[in-house]
Amino acid sequence: MEVAADAVVTLATSICVKSKKEQLMKNMIRVIAVLAFAAMLLPTFSLAQAVPVRPFHEGPVWDIAFIKAKPGVGLKYMEYLAGDWKTEQEALKKAGLILNYMVIATESHGPDDFDIMLMTEFKDLATMEANQDKREAVGNQALNSNDKKMIEGYQERASWREIIGSRMAREIILEPKK
Repeated sequence: MEVAADAVVTLATSICVKSKKEQLMKNMIRVIAVLAFAAMLLPTFSLAQAVPVRPFHEGPVWDIAFIKAKPGVGLKYMEYLAGDWKTEQEALKKAGLILNYMVIATESHGPDDFDIMLMTEFKDLATMEANQDKREAVGNQALNSNDKKMIEGYQERASWREIIGSRMAREIILEPKK
């Protein structure tokens, strides 16, 4: 009877060990299945959270003045632009306060339309606003000017041209930001 009891205990132990091994294998298979499923979902989550790449980025800011030269004095205004205005713009560029400047002549499409655009390029809007006082000081120094001369100059130029308006424009660079 002892042998039979030993055989029953051995059989029970064998079944119990087999059952534990089977359970361990099932658990491992479950863990592997969960990990595989998570690995398949990972790219989906990362795509959902990725910031889309824009095919452009914002570039410099342009301050554009729209001017209408008065009849018969357009040449006088162009002389001013080629003289004092250019001297001031070059001083601002040399001081690093502007990037570039341009004068663009256009055809006017009516009696109240502009025929000249004065364009000044800045690195960005924040730089343009932060350096306003510096630009005025550099401009005054370049032209050896003071408030009285500046007001007289505005009054004289008012007889040559009319300021139709102005705009701020941001250049758009058609490439993704690097």
